[in-house]
Amino acid sequence: MRVSVGVKCLLRRRGYWQSQSRGMKHYTVKDGKSWNSLLCMYSSHGLLERVFQCYASCINSAHLPDQFTFAITLSACAKLENVELGRAVHCCVIKRGLESSSFCQGALIHLYAKCHSLTCARTIFDAASSPHFDTVSWTALISGYVQGGLPEEALHIFDKMRNSGPGGYPIPDQVAFVTVLNAYISLGKLDDACQWFEQMQIPTRNVVAWNVMISGHAKRGHYKEAVAFFHQMSKHGVKSSRSTLASVLSAIASLATLDHGLLVHAQAIKQGFESSIYVASSLINMYGKCEMLDAARQVFDAIPHKNTIVWNTMLGVYSQNGYLSNVMELFLDMTAWGVHLDEFTYTSILSSCACFEYLEIGRQLHSTIIKKRFTSNLCINNALIDMYAKAGALKEASKQFEHMTHRDHISWNAIVVGYVQEEEETGAFSLFRRMNLHGIVPDEVSLASILSACGNVKVLAAGQQFHCLSVKLGLETNLFAGSSLIDMYSKCGAIQDACKIYSSMPERSVVSMNALIAGYALKNTKEAINILHEMQILGLKPSEITFASLIDVCKGYPKVILGMQIHCATVKRGLLCGSEFLGTSLLGMYMDSQRLADANILFAEFSNLKSTIMWTALISGHTQNQCCDEALNLYQEMRDNNILPDQATFVTVLRACALLSSLHDGREIHSLIFHTGFDLDELTCSALVDMYAKCGDVKSAVQVFEELAIKKDVISWNSMIVGFAKNGYAESALKVFDEMTQSCITPDDVTFLGVLTACSHAGWVYEGRQIFDVMVNYYGIEPRVDHYACMVDLLGRWGFLKEAEEFIDKLEVEPSAMIWANLLGACRIHGDEKRGQRAAKKLIKLEPQNSSPYVLLSNMYAASGNWDEARSLRRTMIQKDIQKMPGCSWIVVGQKTNLFVVGDISHPSYDEISQALKHLTALIKDSRFQDDGIAQVG
Repeated sequence: MRVSVGVKCLLRRRGYWQSQSRGMKHYTVKDGKSWNSLLCMYSSHGLLERVFQCYASCINSAHLPDQFTFAITLSACAKLENVELGRAVHCCVIKRGLESSSFCQGALIHLYAKCHSLTCARTIFDAASSPHFDTVSWTALISGYVQGGLPEEALHIFDKMRNSGPGGYPIPDQVAFVTVLNAYISLGKLDDACQWFEQMQIPTRNVVAWNVMISGHAKRGHYKEAVAFFHQMSKHGVKSSRSTLASVLSAIASLATLDHGLLVHAQAIKQGFESSIYVASSLINMYGKCEMLDAARQVFDAIPHKNTIVWNTMLGVYSQNGYLSNVMELFLDMTAWGVHLDEFTYTSILSSCACFEYLEIGRQLHSTIIKKRFTSNLCINNALIDMYAKAGALKEASKQFEHMTHRDHISWNAIVVGYVQEEEETGAFSLFRRMNLHGIVPDEVSLASILSACGNVKVLAAGQQFHCLSVKLGLETNLFAGSSLIDMYSKCGAIQDACKIYSSMPERSVVSMNALIAGYALKNTKEAINILHEMQILGLKPSEITFASLIDVCKGYPKVILGMQIHCATVKRGLLCGSEFLGTSLLGMYMDSQRLADANILFAEFSNLKSTIMWTALISGHTQNQCCDEALNLYQEMRDNNILPDQATFVTVLRACALLSSLHDGREIHSLIFHTGFDLDELTCSALVDMYAKCGDVKSAVQVFEELAIKKDVISWNSMIVGFAKNGYAESALKVFDEMTQSCITPDDVTFLGVLTACSHAGWVYEGRQIFDVMVNYYGIEPRVDHYACMVDLLGRWGFLKEAEEFIDKLEVEPSAMIWANLLGACRIHGDEKRGQRAAKKLIKLEPQNSSPYVLLSNMYAASGNWDEARSLRRTMIQKDIQKMPGCSWIVVGQKTNLFVVGDISHPSYDEISQALKHLTALIKDSRFQDDGIAQVG
């Protein structure tokens, strides 16, 4: 037979044609059987190039290739996945009329399946008169479909194989069994896979079959079953491979069962696999998930030749466990050792920056990513969005998101979650709609986030629509989406609907029960405790969030007693040890219940974990309980322990300075704020403005306000307006108010309270009336008691007592003590005894033990000469044991605040102070001094 032009050209191009004479010159081949024997020998020894040389010699000789010649050559093409040469040989098969040969058909199916030309393989398969191929042919086609991502078609072929009739069903070998197992696993049909696995005879269950079952169950989230298969495999005496150990370690990592992990590690050492990159990486990951970071590092350090995968695994372990400093240290080691940094390296580091809000480090990494030309990488772009969003830099997260040319569901989830976490619910809703318009089907993450947004803003109608969507997508009983539905209904006050969702969930979990506990805790603490008991009965372990939800509602007597019991439970369970989250919740509970001693004892127990958050919680608690001196002392102690304050710390301690009017301390804190860069933070600067204003240093307050580059928050404007108002700068307060409205900042209730206070101090009654009207009718702000009291003060202080009284009488709410006190004060100024008596009676009724109405009315009677009524009120106070709060004043000298109370002689320098006062009094009474304080000279 003369060789075809196509085959000849291919062989010449590959170099087989020229080399065949050299390769075969030592052999004399007389017949076809000899050619086939030679081909078979080369193929069995893996000398595939020699197979093609021999084939070229064969077809160029006088001998005609037979079905076996073609089958062996096609098998070599399949092994090399050389479909081009295989097609050329296929042409020769057709020309020789051997296309119906079972040997050639089987070899061609194997070739095309191995080379992913499944259409060609299927065409040959279907063209056969009867499917009487051997197991290899069936297996080749089934395997081809599995590898090509078409497991359904693979199982269809398998069913056809099993139903091929008597005598036509070849007995599956080990490869066939494993191939079918792969098809079942790929489709998630784990039960069918298990049944097929059971049909295998125990001796035929080789390590590959066990690996398929272990890795298949692990990848599908059936971790316990994966570990069980591993134990069965060991009992049957099948020796583990690297793949076995890596797969079972992955399952153990997800379960965080350290005992099993240690056994597998021992087996890896026994088999000499501990230095294998594949096994070692899995060991590092397992120890990381079990929070055994030292063990993970020991495995890492023991690997002699580390590749990028191992470095990335160790980075991921540090990142997942919150060890940012270790992440950065390892990253620097990677660069120093010249390790190639890939997308997984950057995503691990960016994940750490996101978790700890290390925004500046994240920005530097972003610059490096741009330089390394990773900007088109989807995983890295998603990690950047996540980092910026979690760090609160939504503007940068949005910019990164919009610049992406290709987005997947992770991209959308990252930006939606970021907006929800930053309480930008409107933006989250908008992005969710865009995601749907782009054809991205919501998953449990995006649904859970958007349901959380609905709960945050209490939009029940929208939440119900998303509930319908979750039902449509089959996610209503998903752990994350279902728990978010419970949370949403609870926050919207529909606790019964939350219970229905909870009841419909297929299994109880700590997450879903926590959501229900949080919902009940605010309104029905008893029921919340019952759910906690149910959780324990079901064998579920309450988490930190479980107890924190209950602790948050145990404030004030008698609920604090329940809170103390929960405190004991957390200690007993070992949850409090090292838990900043629970520690902060308990500190807040004790502080809000005015149990400062208990709070201090608790704080002292956290000897190794006194973070910025916990110090801030303690300082804030003392400030809100009017223990501002102690708050400043704690702040100084915090600094002595080298704990750097954050935004919340500065805001809290500045408030303490403001309440004490401690300008000296405030200025020292301002200096640290400047050096730590928080002078660029709007909230911190607002607290500075407030502190300076309350300390009377209006000039410094104005300077801080004017130097603030960004004034997007209404709080910063309010601080300046209230600061001016309290210090009598009414015109300046109104000027700032005008600037605020022109800057498109919407004023809130605090803004108007400040402006009304300014009008009251300046006597601008007409302007005050207008501003109150604008607040109610233009901005739609519901006035608080403070606003009503301020209006009464404005009208009454400047003589409009009748209008002030009519204003009170027209109120739709019951007038508070503050309102009547302001009217009474105005009546005393203007000597209106009639209205003063009415106001005093109302005030006494509301606050029987308050001395103010008695004192004010008594002074009013005395001023008008009505001494009998004045004395009568004083006698009533004595009879009712109503004590007037003594006046007090204080002054800061050096680092010490000196407090003086009327009648108190306990100050250690009382004698010197008393002598100084007598001397000053004598000077004041001296006739030689005039009103201007200048002494007359002789």
